[in-house]
Amino acid sequence: MRVLVAGSAGQLGRALARTAPPGIELLAPDEAAFDILDAAVVTATVRAARPALIVNAAAYTAVDRAESEPERAHAVNADAAGRLAAAAAAVGARFVQVSTDFVFDGTLGRPYRPDDPPSPLSVYARSKLAGEQAVAAAHAGALIVRTAWVHAAGGQNFVMTMLRLMRERDEVRVVADQVGTPTHADSLAGAIWALDAAGAAGIHHWTDAGVASWYDFALACQEEALAQGLLDRAVPVIPISTADYPTPARRPGIAILDKTATWAVTGPARHWRVELRRMLSAVAAAAR
Repeated sequence: MRVLVAGSAGQLGRALARTAPPGIELLAPDEAAFDILDAAVVTATVRAARPALIVNAAAYTAVDRAESEPERAHAVNADAAGRLAAAAAAVGARFVQVSTDFVFDGTLGRPYRPDDPPSPLSVYARSKLAGEQAVAAAHAGALIVRTAWVHAAGGQNFVMTMLRLMRERDEVRVVADQVGTPTHADSLAGAIWALDAAGAAGIHHWTDAGVASWYDFALACQEEALAQGLLDRAVPVIPISTADYPTPARRPGIAILDKTATWAVTGPARHWRVELRRMLSAVAAAAR
């Protein structure tokens, strides 16, 4: 089966390549060759490739910078997503759009189900919700997968930032009143392959199992990194409130995704701590 991946150089794009099942012919053009902001390039690339599936792993993810670059965020997260979905529909390809827990405001008081009304708080979140809507309008059978707190051995993410700060500083201060679920990019990629194989469509939620605050996540990063030999000392990790760390973009407070329907298709995910350990093992292996 031929699969075209947009955003192939990102952490999810690379994870899709690592976890691709047997029989997948993965087309992973780089951004220079597959500019998703160029309608003519998208149309020509999709027509030439004639894939059975397109996965949009490309996204504008600079949450705070999006507040000052709303047009750019919307162009990538909404306009380009709709354009890719329309191109997929035109050639009869299936389509997967990756979205985010940030479409919710984190005030519901229980895990969010796929049919709960979104309430985005930031430019980034609104652009991702607009992307979901554009995809659904362009491709009736599209699969939209919402996820959260994605990390991988390569690229920029919370785990790699924590490792750098823990090497450079005598302490780190981390927000403790925002709660969600860390998710390994390889775990997410495996879920995407499984959902597509099952013919899933509509909105699905996927993260690793369990919940954590960013503070919990930081503590686990340090513990697991010490065990892997990626850090040579422990530093104090200080819990702070969101109010103590103001940012340009507002973020959800407790945005836990209900994965019940998705796990009925894919089977349950492993706990986020297990997946963090697996991810850091890859970092350690690459450093050796």
